[in-house]
Amino acid sequence: MEKIKKRCSWCLGDPLYIQYHDLEWGVPVYDDLKLFEFLTLETFQAGLSWITVLRKRTNFRSAFHLFDFEKIAQYGDPEIKALSENKGIIRNKPKITAAINNAQRFIEIRQKHGSFSQYIWGFVNGKPIQNRFESIAEIPAKTLLSETISKDLKQNGFQFVGPTVVYAHMQATGMVNDHLKDCYRYEELRN
Repeated sequence: MEKIKKRCSWCLGDPLYIQYHDLEWGVPVYDDLKLFEFLTLETFQAGLSWITVLRKRTNFRSAFHLFDFEKIAQYGDPEIKALSENKGIIRNKPKITAAINNAQRFIEIRQKHGSFSQYIWGFVNGKPIQNRFESIAEIPAKTLLSETISKDLKQNGFQFVGPTVVYAHMQATGMVNDHLKDCYRYEELRN
């Protein structure tokens, strides 16, 4: 008989959430395209639940050219209009225009640092922070580090990247391991 895996309680009750938790959340991401996808999705999440974004992720990928930041950086009024009318995504015009702006800023960061990955992972010296939380209540919505990164991103012209959005991005892309200590993924992702 297979032993039931202990998971972080936030993902329980929805197969899509469980799949995301088991396969993606907290796994270190160094690929710029994937980092841009997560950054964009996190900005659209602001004020909403992550499951709302996950359920629309396939539509987002289609609407935003698979998160090709080079293409998105070139979007103009016709693309903004089409995205604003696309019922498959979150149709928030300020977030849509922020995604375009952020694609442009993302390219600038890549030019300055060689890659966005080198830039963002530089804040943690290239290595995930290993937290040791025992309950969901202990996990912060933001940290001093996410505030520092948020400030730097904003100074570089990014939008919708407050410290809470940045911390969610850090969790999603494995910059921090916020799986609870008793979750089976915690040990798997420790380095």
